[in-house]
Amino acid sequence: MAQAQEAREGSRLPSFDAYFETIQLRKKLPHSLQETLTAAFARIPVSSFPQVPGGKVIEIMADTSITNAVKILSECNIMSAPVKNPDAGSGTSTDWRDRYLGIIDYAAIILWVLESAELAAVALSASSAAAAGVGAGAVGAIGALALGATGPAAVAGITVAAVGAAMAGGLATDKGAGKDAPTAADKLGEDFYKIILKEEPFKSTTVRSILRSYRWAPFLPVATDSSMLTVMLLLSKYRLRNVPVIEPGNPDMKNFITQSAVIQGLEECKGRDWFDCIAARPISDLGLPFMSSSEVISIQSDELILEAFKRMRENQIGGLPVMEGPQMKIIGNVSIRDIRHLLLKPELFSNFRQLTVRDFMNTVVSTTPDSGRVMPPITCRMESTLGSVIHSLASKSVHRIYVVADHNEDEVVGVITLRDVISCFIYEPPNHLDNYFGFSAKEMLNQ
Repeated sequence: MAQAQEAREGSRLPSFDAYFETIQLRKKLPHSLQETLTAAFARIPVSSFPQVPGGKVIEIMADTSITNAVKILSECNIMSAPVKNPDAGSGTSTDWRDRYLGIIDYAAIILWVLESAELAAVALSASSAAAAGVGAGAVGAIGALALGATGPAAVAGITVAAVGAAMAGGLATDKGAGKDAPTAADKLGEDFYKIILKEEPFKSTTVRSILRSYRWAPFLPVATDSSMLTVMLLLSKYRLRNVPVIEPGNPDMKNFITQSAVIQGLEECKGRDWFDCIAARPISDLGLPFMSSSEVISIQSDELILEAFKRMRENQIGGLPVMEGPQMKIIGNVSIRDIRHLLLKPELFSNFRQLTVRDFMNTVVSTTPDSGRVMPPITCRMESTLGSVIHSLASKSVHRIYVVADHNEDEVVGVITLRDVISCFIYEPPNHLDNYFGFSAKEMLNQ
């Protein structure tokens, strides 16, 4: 297990170059056009990019408890935030490497919660768990599945700790937990925030202690006077989901640019000659999709939803197409962002042991306002233009679009991500990032 993990981590650096080299080879654009586009983005200053909503970047101190971190992310309706080092002091250092430790992801926190199955048991006291139809064994199983441990000993060990925590807490009596299934189920979402995160070990667990868990990202900022080319390279070739922006000589955050924000920005470039020139081309001219059907990792609709999230975790990806039947018909998509529904929707949590991907999607839809059916997957065809793909990604606020066969709209032949689209517009001049940062950015990205 450890060797496999080391092998995966050791392969990250070559994968940056391999991915981008593959893209450049597949593009069918004149080299002169690629040079023109890259040079154009190199002239656009980061300071010209729109500010985050509200104009202030939300930061989380490393010594913040998991409880408060969840509260901050939820109240601000954001999925990630930079983590600040409280040991750096105030104004004592202008070096961002001293002041910031990384970026925490909301999904990473919930995955950590699932892996620490004791949390779920604290929220569900012995009686409320039974009332809701959720046994201690299931609580242990969810943690074991998230961890990738499926042996009886692993599940049993987690279960014992979980039951012990719940019994010792006596929350059924103290917190007035429901005595019947409907009441208990109704309180589950409330319990996650108001009960689970107030108990040990989570009450005293800090963001710093889980910062390098799944979906951790290094804090690798750009300055306000740097170019959008640097930002786009970090968001595409180097797989960052967001890039912090700081002002030269002042390590405090000025902006926080995400992959989605860049796609939104590209969508607003319609009507400009340079954009229309490339946006009018079919995706096949850009070498899209970069990921073929044989490389797409998927999940069957009758598989457990826990297996879907486990698969995302193992493969370090943010979503899976949901397939059905022997013909592998695509019927939907499950994103890592959807993991929050497991803890926030009683209808899901009360039956997660048997919850299939299809049941998960149907329940989310039935409990979500302004919805009445499972939304069909966002798809395109090989003859679709890059502009239409960008429009779909931007207007529907999704992170991937599936390419289906011309002769069969249910057959997936590839997937296009935000990263892929950004990669279409640029290439990397020799040693661009190393020259910009003054050190090997690749080494930091591989930490």
